[in-house]
Amino acid sequence: MSKNQLDQKSQAWSALFSEPMSELVQRYTASVFFDKRLWQADIQGSLAHAEMLVAQGIISASDGADIERGLAQITQEISSGAFQWKLDLEDVHLNIEARLTQLVGDAGKRLHTGRSRNDQVATDVRLWLCSEIDLINQCLIDLQKALVEVAERHVEVIMPGFTHLQVAQPVSFAHHLLAYVEMFDRDAQRMSDVRKRTHWLPLGSAALAGTTYPLDRERVARSLGMIDDQGRACVCQNSLDGVSDRDFAIEFSAAASLCMVHISRLSEELVLWMSQNFGFVKISDRFTTGSSIMPQKKNPDVPELARGKTGRVVGHLMGLITLMKGQALAYNKDNQEDKEPLFDTVDTLKDTLRIFSEMIGGQVNSQTGAKEGGITVNVTAMENAAKKGYATATDLADYLVKKGLPFRDAHEVVAHAVKSAQAQGLDLSELPLSSLQQLNPAIQGDVFECLSLIGSLNARNTLGGTAPNQIRFQIARHHVRLDF
Repeated sequence: MSKNQLDQKSQAWSALFSEPMSELVQRYTASVFFDKRLWQADIQGSLAHAEMLVAQGIISASDGADIERGLAQITQEISSGAFQWKLDLEDVHLNIEARLTQLVGDAGKRLHTGRSRNDQVATDVRLWLCSEIDLINQCLIDLQKALVEVAERHVEVIMPGFTHLQVAQPVSFAHHLLAYVEMFDRDAQRMSDVRKRTHWLPLGSAALAGTTYPLDRERVARSLGMIDDQGRACVCQNSLDGVSDRDFAIEFSAAASLCMVHISRLSEELVLWMSQNFGFVKISDRFTTGSSIMPQKKNPDVPELARGKTGRVVGHLMGLITLMKGQALAYNKDNQEDKEPLFDTVDTLKDTLRIFSEMIGGQVNSQTGAKEGGITVNVTAMENAAKKGYATATDLADYLVKKGLPFRDAHEVVAHAVKSAQAQGLDLSELPLSSLQQLNPAIQGDVFECLSLIGSLNARNTLGGTAPNQIRFQIARHHVRLDF
C-alpha cells in the first residue's frame, strides 16, 4: 500500500492498527462499487448535518461554508463522471469525506462530528429509498392508467371468467382488467405506507449510544423533509434501533414482492391469452421475440421474464429477512449485505412497471400525440370462448330461484339441463324451450334473455359486478382517483 493510501486510511481509521488491511480483505469488505449510488442521499444528509452543527455552535460558520462549497464541487464531479471512486476507501461515505478533506482541509474532518458511519448509512438508505418509492408509485399510477384506458375501450367485450382455469361465468374484459387496477392500487397504498415508516431519521444515533454533542436532531429531520402528516419531525427515538434495524427495507421488499406477484399473475394471463389456443390478445412486436429455429413463432418474452423476475424479488425478500434474523444489537457488518438485494429489487420493480405500462397501454407518438401500440384484443375469439363451457348455467339456476324454486333444487335442474345439452352438442341457449320445460314447467320464453352472454352481464348490476353500468361507474371512479 502506498504512503498516500495509508494517509487516506488514517482519515477514517484509528492509529490502533499497525498494519494495512490485506488487498483480499479490502475487496471482500468494500461496498463502494455498489453503494456509490447513494451519493446524492449521502451529500444531502451531510449538508443537513453540517447546517445543524453550525446552528448549534459545534462547528464554525466558516467551516460550514467550506463544507457546503466542497460538497457542491463533489456533486459536480460525481455528476460529470470525473470523481475517482477508490476501493481502498471502502464505501461511498469515506470516498466523499476523503475528497471533501482534500478540497477544504480541516473543515472536511469536522463534518463527521456527532455522527458515525452507522447512523450515516442508515440515513442514506432511508433517504434514497423514499425517493425511489415516489418513483415506483408514479409507475404504479401509469400502469393503472394504461389498464383503465384499455378497459374503457372494451366495456362490452365479453370473455369467459374462469375458476380453476375452467369456464365459469361470462365477464366483461374491462371488468377483468379492472381487477388488476384494484391490485395495483393496493400496491401503491402499501408503498405509501412503507414510506411513512422509512422516512425517519437515524442520524444523531452515532455508532449506537447517541452522542455527547448537543445535536438538534429534529432540525436535521425537518431539513431533510422527514416530517409526518401533522408536520412533526420524524426522528428515531432509540439510538440502538436507529442504527441497527433494516425492517423498513424488509417491509419495502415485502411490498415489492406482492406487487411483482400481481405482475406475475397478469403475465401468466397474457401468456395464455396470446397463445394460439386462446388467441384473445396480441402483444406489439417490440415486446415479443422470435425463435432461432421456428420462423412462425412470436414469443411473449416480456411477460415470461417478468414472471421469472418475480422469483428473484421474492428471493431478495427472503435474503433480507435471513440477514436480519440473527443479529444482536447494534450495528453489524452483515448489514452491508442489505444494499445489493434492495437496489436490485427497486431496479427490477421499476423497470417491470414501466415496461408493462407501455406494453399494455402503448406509447405516445411524439409527432402526432396519439397513443400507439399496446395490446390488441380479439373480440370474436373472446366471445366464442365465453360460449363454451356453459357459462350461463348459474344464470339459469338464478332464473329458477326467482320462479320460486329453492337454489339447491334449481342447481340440480340446471345440472340435468347441462347434461342434456352436452349430449346434443348444444349450448344451453340453443336447447328448445320444450326441452327446458320438461325439466321444470316454470321455465318460460323469457329464459333465453338470461341465457345470453350480454344478459348474463347485465344481470350482475350490483356494486363490484361485471355489468357494463357498474364497469363504467368504476372507470369514472378510477379517472377521479388517478386524476386523468
